[in-house]
Amino acid sequence: MKKTLVNTMITTGASLSIIAVFWLIIGDEALPIKYIFQTIGANIVINFGFLLRNKFEIRNVILEFIVDVSFVISVLIVFCLIFKWYLAVPVWLLVAMAIGIHTFMILTTVVKINKDTKEINELLKKRKEK
Repeated sequence: MKKTLVNTMITTGASLSIIAVFWLIIGDEALPIKYIFQTIGANIVINFGFLLRNKFEIRNVILEFIVDVSFVISVLIVFCLIFKWYLAVPVWLLVAMAIGIHTFMILTTVVKINKDTKEINELLKKRKEK
């Protein structure tokens, strides 16, 4: 549960950063607060969806990536329709955000796994020496 909360905060931060940069590029002065809360809601739904999806193992990495990104895009499109995001943010940006943020999360997970593996190996070496 703690990991899901941390992932939600990371993905929300990444999403808001991308939206803020887009907002600056199109020339608007400020990002409306309602988009911030809607983005937080979307990220909560997405990360709890991942928590549920992780209960089922998908052995093919490519298929897992496709399922995850499709889920994210589906959630974003539903939120887009509910909150009329398409009036302010193009759908292609939402799709790019979904792919980019999911790729970022995969990379951070790989880095953490590598760090944990090195730490475990060091502990095993120390134990072996004793």
